[in-house]
This record gives sequence, structure tokens and C-alpha cells, in this order.
Amino acid sequence: MPEVKTNAMRVLDKAGLAYRHHNYDAADGHIDGVSVAQKMGQNLQQVFKTLVTKGSSGNYFVFVIPVAAELDRKAAARSVGEKAVDLIPVKDINRVTGYIRGGCSPIGMKKAYRTVFDSAALTQPTIFVSGGRIGTQIEAEPQGLITLLGAQTAHLTT
Repeated sequence: MPEVKTNAMRVLDKAGLAYRHHNYDAADGHIDGVSVAQKMGQNLQQVFKTLVTKGSSGNYFVFVIPVAAELDRKAAARSVGEKAVDLIPVKDINRVTGYIRGGCSPIGMKKAYRTVFDSAALTQPTIFVSGGRIGTQIEAEPQGLITLLGAQTAHLTT
């Protein structure tokens, strides 16, 4: 049976960006980033989670940070020139991004939001981000993802 491509994979294919997709078993309901990294046997410093926020301006911003880290909201706000940023409610993730919690990829959202990767991404040869569906991860070279998404980097974690 052929692999069903996610929107994130189609975006990468169209851009010609090399990546590998990985699947993991999500049947136990443990879909948080640390659990996903452990299921895949990957280094926690290499697996990144996608956080969607809303700034005090009303604009949405995407932050991509290591799965075991916490977002420093003040540093995140500074990185995008906002007074403050807050995580959006889980119920709003699909409406804003087109993805669901646990399958939210920084690649291929409904709209291109300003995206910032934690600078730790650049210390890894490859990083893993959600593949756009629960049970799927994409592994790619971080600078390639950052360039493709028109993203920036900043220190974003506490």
C-alpha cells in the first residue's frame, strides 16, 4: 500500500527539499513530543514541537522548539516584535492551522504565519517535526526547513 502523503510532505516534495518520514504508533494516546521521541528512539534535542500563539496585536505566530523544553513567552514575543504572545486554545488549532493537536506541523499550514525556530535546531544535523498527522514525523535538515518556511531563529526556551 503506498504511503499517503500529508500536506506537509506535498509542500516539501514541491519545494524539492529532501526529507524522510517516520511513523510511530499513536494507539496508546501518548502523542506529546517527549513520548513521540521515545517511541521513535530519537534524541530529545532533535525532536521539535510546533506551538501556535496569538500576539497582543491579534496576529498568529508559530514557534518550533525542542520537545522537552518550555517556551519562554517573553523571548518569543521579543523575537516577533510583540508585547506578549499566548498559546492558542487547543480548540482553535484546526481552525487556525488546518491541523489537529498532536499532528500540527510548521509546514503546510492553511496560512503562512511568521515562524521562529529555536536556535538549538541549528546545532543538529537533522531535526524531526510533525508530519502533519498523528503518527507521522518528518526528518529534515534544519536550515532547509527554515529557509523554505521563510522562518527565523531565536533563543526561545526557558
